[in-house]
Amino acid sequence: MIHLKTFNKKQLGEFVSSGDFKKYDFLPITAHRAQSHINNPKANDDQTLLILAFDDDHLAGYIGCFPDHFIIDGKVFNYGWLSTLYVSSNFRGKRIAQSLLQKAFEEYHENLALTEFTKEAEGLYNKMGTFEYIQPKMGKRYYFRTDLATIIPSKKPKTKALQPIFRWGDFVLNSCISVRNAFIRKPSFKFEILDSIDHESANFISKFHSNRNAEELNWAIENPWVLESKSKEEKYLFSSFAESFNYFWIKIYDHKNTLETCALLFVRDGHLKISYLFSTSDSERFITFLSYFIVKNKINYLTSYQTEFNKKAESMNIFPSIHQRNMERRYMLHKQFIKNLPQDFDPLFQDGDGDCVMT
Repeated sequence: MIHLKTFNKKQLGEFVSSGDFKKYDFLPITAHRAQSHINNPKANDDQTLLILAFDDDHLAGYIGCFPDHFIIDGKVFNYGWLSTLYVSSNFRGKRIAQSLLQKAFEEYHENLALTEFTKEAEGLYNKMGTFEYIQPKMGKRYYFRTDLATIIPSKKPKTKALQPIFRWGDFVLNSCISVRNAFIRKPSFKFEILDSIDHESANFISKFHSNRNAEELNWAIENPWVLESKSKEEKYLFSSFAESFNYFWIKIYDHKNTLETCALLFVRDGHLKISYLFSTSDSERFITFLSYFIVKNKINYLTSYQTEFNKKAESMNIFPSIHQRNMERRYMLHKQFIKNLPQDFDPLFQDGDGDCVMT
């Protein structure tokens, strides 16, 4: 018989500290991700963060909920992102995913949002008929170095034996790219790279519309869902470890040494993302800085959904990319959630909104 169990901050803390979360065939959450949820400044004490589905005493699946809120006309409007959904293949066909989703609907009064979902999950959401697409974000992916040894075998597993040849090809091609990039110098204008958001930056970004303030962004930096490690957590099916994972808070100053741009970057295994960007300029100096940052840190590729940044980068034609392609990030909101929001409400999502800043 299927039964569900919910966990708020206190209950999730007890669940993890007791070690009970490790006793199942698969992990419903990692210890560091649970602690991050508990520390989330946007999560209320009573909000549900995790829902487990049991078939008798056997863990069959789970769904993770990530509390968030909008400030609308000075009032807090609470909602949640569905960040994980998993059902063990041993329990498929019992409508467990639907039961988990229905419970999440109840817990969040149907005020739920989704993004970065898999094709399988998207198919389920569409089949249920409870979610609706909103305006997607259009972006770009810029490639700066070749990675044939990873890309080709992942798409064509039969070529795995040829990885040594692909690595040699990467070495030759990237050596040529490095020669070209050697002409990209450290910018002459003032900039800073920090580990967290300082007081000056907090005052600067407070002047912009944003779904996250300085305190919330520092929480993300200090409470990552992904830790650096060469090993993997085989019992957890979502992001938990990476060989490299780092946040960078960037400050760019104009010719009068006045702060004009702040940005939160994160790099995961050579993949750079611009999670948040706040600027009073046309981003020319930020793009010049980013070209230097990309070369210095040997970034393989950048994914950016910052529309104005992408337009300016293309017009400046100084980005050290060797290839680029269009990207699309889709969002789905529960239909009742859309009805509960003011008519024609624009969430003005940045790249890092939802759980994108965490993974």
